[in-house]
Amino acid sequence: MTTLQKFSELPLLPVIQAAIKKAGYESPTPIQAQAIPHLLEGKDLLGCAQTGTGKTAAFALPIIQRIVESRYRSNPRQVNCLILTPTRELALQIYESFKAYSAGTQLSCAVVYGGVGINPQIHAVRDGVDVLIATPGRLLDLIGQKKLSLNQVKTFVLDEADRMLDMGFIHDIKKVLTMLPQQRQTLFFSATMPPEISKLANTMLKNPVKVAVDPVSSTAEKVEQYVMYVEQSKKRDLLRHLLVDPKFYKVIVFTRTKHGANRVADVLSKNRIPAEAIHGNKSQNARQRALENFKSDKIQVLIATDIAARGIDIDAITHVINYEVPNVAENYVHRIGRTARAGLGGIAISFCDVEEKAFIRDIEKTIGQKIEVLRDHPYHSDAVENAHTLSKGKAKAQMESRENTKRNPFKKKRNFFSRFKDRKKKD
Repeated sequence: MTTLQKFSELPLLPVIQAAIKKAGYESPTPIQAQAIPHLLEGKDLLGCAQTGTGKTAAFALPIIQRIVESRYRSNPRQVNCLILTPTRELALQIYESFKAYSAGTQLSCAVVYGGVGINPQIHAVRDGVDVLIATPGRLLDLIGQKKLSLNQVKTFVLDEADRMLDMGFIHDIKKVLTMLPQQRQTLFFSATMPPEISKLANTMLKNPVKVAVDPVSSTAEKVEQYVMYVEQSKKRDLLRHLLVDPKFYKVIVFTRTKHGANRVADVLSKNRIPAEAIHGNKSQNARQRALENFKSDKIQVLIATDIAARGIDIDAITHVINYEVPNVAENYVHRIGRTARAGLGGIAISFCDVEEKAFIRDIEKTIGQKIEVLRDHPYHSDAVENAHTLSKGKAKAQMESRENTKRNPFKKKRNFFSRFKDRKKKD
């Protein structure tokens, strides 16, 4: 483990040290202290780290320094450093970080992502760019239109590889890899390392330095965690009850689906609780507007799905509420990691109905601790708390069936009439 205590001990250029000081940073996080010296030497890196650990600065600072020192300028439609991320929000946050850390240098940055017009992005890369942050789909669109080439990339960063897998981007990543030069520096980051991700890392990296910080099971220890047992039909009432408390002044509410996020946002808005939803069906402008409104305290509540919220890095979030308990324990840890950031405290509350008890049990195994039950609220259900816990598979199947019915309330009726019709034919 490194003994670095201050950024001033790192061999970074004065202009970068000035940018770090302006950002208010004094001491590097563990991943920054461990990774930056190796990356300055041009080594490949395998980083197992989640958002909130400081990994963006861990790769941005040495990348900026190496580009500035090399004085290499990209040719038209070429890229010096490519950073691939799964979501638009994360791409924009990384872009903002690079702009801040490279202030005072001549480094050029651009960000490209889907959901918005492509022409301004074509213009942004036309003369070549030092650092390009991109989502996979839009990157391949630009390459397919011959507006961009990757054959001069010297540094490639793959961020949040496990989320890339969840979102179905692995084939796109493999396509991008075939377009990159064999001689390059590669940085690979993932919060978890399932077999397919480990296999991908092995094909991409050459003698990498390995850095692992903040394992998924330990992140949860920083957050006060509670579970509230409640009937499914009473969750809306419980949410409204909590949000009138002044202590709940900056809250992220997680739902399992986009439809669920919209339903919760509508309920809160009708009850004059400032709230907006953020998910994949929202336009890029709507998502950015919701994030800005949340950051600037124009809204009290941001309702999000797992994919939309990954990479959101907002300080001073007071509470995370799992309106629906995730059926994957790692997603729970990612969710509650939105709070208790930058040395601040945070509280996570999960609303649990009968079908979700199996997921709570699985989460407790993953984080290695029991989640405290809060009963002191008007919607506590002894029946739910004492009910038999379903198997995880059965609980998941019942929940998916319930969600499908919510999306299409006439489905059951159609099924009934369909069966009735079939019987008439047989008769």
